[in-house]
Amino acid sequence: MNTLRLRRRLLAAVMVSTMAPAMSLAGHRGSEGADRHDHDRARQALQQGEVRSIAEILKRVEAQVPGEVIEVELERKRRSGETRWVYEIKLIAPDGRLLEVLVDAPTAEILVVEED
Repeated sequence: MNTLRLRRRLLAAVMVSTMAPAMSLAGHRGSEGADRHDHDRARQALQQGEVRSIAEILKRVEAQVPGEVIEVELERKRRSGETRWVYEIKLIAPDGRLLEVLVDAPTAEILVVEED
């Protein structure tokens, strides 16, 4: 991997890591008050051990799905009859495709990789 590409990936990871507490949650977009509530819910979920850190999630994704991360969201999704925290990560694959990776936030298990 060339130096410029490595720098870009590192910069993207750092940017995403610093935004982690402010990530949006499904159904709570729009107003500034809702954004603040989302920030608080995301921080609380991390502090209570309900989700893994974004650094850990990105490390797992990078190892299994190569590409440059361009967006991360933390959402509550219904899966297998239960509501769970899920990270939605969008990235650009080395071949230029836009991919969406769904990651189970409590376990860091990659659930789905699909073209977006």
